[in-house]
Amino acid sequence: MTRPTPPCGGNRRACFTTGSIMRHVLVMTGTGTVGLMAVFAVDVLNMVYISHLNDTALTAAIGFAGGVIGLQIAVCIGLTIGIGASTARAIGAGRHEEARSIASSAVAVTLVLTLALGLLTMLCAHPILTLFGARGAALEAATTYLRLVSPALPLIYAGMASSSLMRVVGDAKGSMHITLMGAVIAAVLDPVLIFGMHEGLAGAAISTIVSRLIVALTGLRGALQHDMLALPKLARIWPDTRHVTAIALPATLTNLATPAGGVYVTRAMAGFGLSAVAGQASIERMAPLLFSLVFALTGSIGPIIGQNLGAGRHDRVQQTLEASLKLVVASVCLTWVCLALGQNLVVWIYDAHGDAAALIHLFCSWTVASYLFVGMLFVANSAFNNLGFPLYSTAFNWGRATLGTIPFVLLGARFGPAGVQLGQALGAVLFGSAAVLTAFRVTRKLKTSAAPVRQNCVPVSDVPTTSAEAAMAELDDVESASTFCPDNRDDTHAQTDHGRTQRPA
Repeated sequence: MTRPTPPCGGNRRACFTTGSIMRHVLVMTGTGTVGLMAVFAVDVLNMVYISHLNDTALTAAIGFAGGVIGLQIAVCIGLTIGIGASTARAIGAGRHEEARSIASSAVAVTLVLTLALGLLTMLCAHPILTLFGARGAALEAATTYLRLVSPALPLIYAGMASSSLMRVVGDAKGSMHITLMGAVIAAVLDPVLIFGMHEGLAGAAISTIVSRLIVALTGLRGALQHDMLALPKLARIWPDTRHVTAIALPATLTNLATPAGGVYVTRAMAGFGLSAVAGQASIERMAPLLFSLVFALTGSIGPIIGQNLGAGRHDRVQQTLEASLKLVVASVCLTWVCLALGQNLVVWIYDAHGDAAALIHLFCSWTVASYLFVGMLFVANSAFNNLGFPLYSTAFNWGRATLGTIPFVLLGARFGPAGVQLGQALGAVLFGSAAVLTAFRVTRKLKTSAAPVRQNCVPVSDVPTTSAEAAMAELDDVESASTFCPDNRDDTHAQTDHGRTQRPA
């Protein structure tokens, strides 16, 4: 069967600089949403299966282990953004060989880094989980789970990086197929291993590993088909990796904020017992599925913003921001209505009782609305980073994770686990509102300025801060950072006037 030619992949041109912005956003987001929904649906089913083992400790263990995995994933997202952002504008300017060199060198190095991180987590799983508030049977179960899945961290990264490279050349459908393949495998293996072979939480871990392997292999095959990966050249490994690191570091710092805040919330919930932790874990698994469009949107608009910025189409950059926010509002409002009407069904599906059921009811009725502001924050991040203000993303996300979480959760904890959830939601409202207002101010300045945006040669990192459980979500915004570094004229990656200067062969 002949595979359709991707939108940009056939001739590697900048395909988002013409045509309807809303259409580009809908196409890229639509294909991404399908893939994300498949992955997150499997995650939800995994949690449902575990909850029906009638052991609250196992459900809580998923919550504790998820906090650690979220931190790992944040690192993978940051590294992925570094590669995607470093290659997007090179592709938009027609410099495919440069993009391939950067990607090949960086993938080789970062695979080693993620393997080291995974092994370190495996060795230190018990003390880390104890620090997060896990105790007793939940601690032991979470430790076992984490020790099984952590060594497979490079597989997550390989899949995410490959998918990012495919999105850079506009192959959104190919990227979606990568995610779907892993989701199908996990959907089949989860019930077989958890119930059929009575492996319980260990079965869920094995299923996760196999799924990640499929995603990695399928993704690498897709990137190779688009000629975006090759054997790295020894002489290029250091300069290419340094170039990517300059983008990946602020991206990683930004993406660590959300899981770090989530860890604090989980620890606060742990003070009210395993049922509260189980309820919070159920919500954290459910939210990415419910808001797949929001997560896909923030990952998909990166190439659109990046290519139009590289082409000097500042008007289309703001149009992309506006179109994205309209979709966020529509998605969250529709989801809120559906959850409010079907909340009893959700509680039944999770077999939730006590504090777990109360937290789910509260989320479905009221705190789900906070995702409107979370979505605003995500979209604002894409604007900040593509327009040369990566520190804005870092500041808003860490602000939300600290000032927008710790004091509100501390205050809310006086009123029980429901107060913890309400405090977390209030912080999202404040920082999401501030972020989107700042994003519009930045884009207005861009439209009225004739000069390129500069940020003291800090590379433009496209950082879609996602929740930890958005791990396999392929949320890779892409943007080149070195285009706006006029002081680095001697650097082989320095680019000026959108491609006039190219890297020496």
